[in-house]
Amino acid sequence: MNVVVMADSSGAQAEVLTANDRLKRRSGDLFWWSLILAVVVHWALFMFFPTLSAQDMSFTTPEFTAYEIPPEVEIPPPPQQIARPARPVIADASIDEDVTIAPTTFEDNPIENLPPPPTTTAPDDISVAPVPTPFTVAPELKNRAEVQRALERYYPPLLRDAGIGGTVLVWFFIDETGKVRNSLIKESSGHKALDEAALKVAEIMQFTPALNRDKKVPVWVALPIDFRTK
Repeated sequence: MNVVVMADSSGAQAEVLTANDRLKRRSGDLFWWSLILAVVVHWALFMFFPTLSAQDMSFTTPEFTAYEIPPEVEIPPPPQQIARPARPVIADASIDEDVTIAPTTFEDNPIENLPPPPTTTAPDDISVAPVPTPFTVAPELKNRAEVQRALERYYPPLLRDAGIGGTVLVWFFIDETGKVRNSLIKESSGHKALDEAALKVAEIMQFTPALNRDKKVPVWVALPIDFRTK
């Protein structure tokens, strides 16, 4: 270390230090003040810095479903080709062109030898089962309002509350006065309760008589009865 010594006018000597010397002498103080400042700064960071939390970066692996491979299906062989029909061939047989039918006369067939005429029987009751019945004017329903009330009255409550409806196709046997004498189920609705309710409604229906030209006739007709929820 170089120390410069200078004498003043009184003859006293004064020690003159360089900047490097002054820095070395103050290094101890600077070290402790720097340490204290670092401690204060770190304490302030731990006390007042907001709490940090790590983001959840976990993930799950999807489960794989194992499917059983169905057994191998054996494909049957293709059907055998159908043999083509044989081509028709004209026969060589000779046919006599003079073939005739013997004449039929009353002398050869007397009345006494003729079979008896068919006996007439009373016609069967057509109201038992549906049979074809000719008519030119179909019967028409007369009491629609009463039938609508019957539909609501006989609609099975369980099916109505569940919103289940259906159509029942019913055979009607209508006599000459327009009255329903018999009713049968032609096509079911798929629900037994609706089919039974349709037959009850059929008993209430009233029709105009069917006409065959200008004559009132009994007829069988098939009409649908619908049960629908509003």
